[in-house]
Amino acid sequence: MSGLNAIENRQDVASLVHLFYSKVRKNEVLAPIFSKHIKDHEWQLHNSKLTDFWESNLFKKAKYKGSPVSHHIKVDKAESYKIEPTHFGIWLQLWIESVDELFQGEIATQAKFIARKMSTGQYIAMWNHRPDIFK
Repeated sequence: MSGLNAIENRQDVASLVHLFYSKVRKNEVLAPIFSKHIKDHEWQLHNSKLTDFWESNLFKKAKYKGSPVSHHIKVDKAESYKIEPTHFGIWLQLWIESVDELFQGEIATQAKFIARKMSTGQYIAMWNHRPDIFK
């Protein structure tokens, strides 16, 4: 990892988000889900929104507007409540791999920590909103 730069600005965050979602879009487990809910022409906007999200979380800037929880609940419902912790595990693995490929330092470590907390929180929120028959 030596020789890698720190995450310092929005451009760094955008590079990370772009690399990460390029991996998601190629992943045999995640790609089919994402491709159903984000069309090819929507990826640029999606990456921009997620850059806002991560910039807000990493640099404490109020850029992101939206509700990741409500979006994940809608996707889970559309997927017949079949999204499992394994999906979030793969998501997290790809995120950490992307961070480690590009960056090092305190903010990179923070990006991985936030993602760990977020993946758990998102799944729990989705599970809590499932009809009892799917729990």
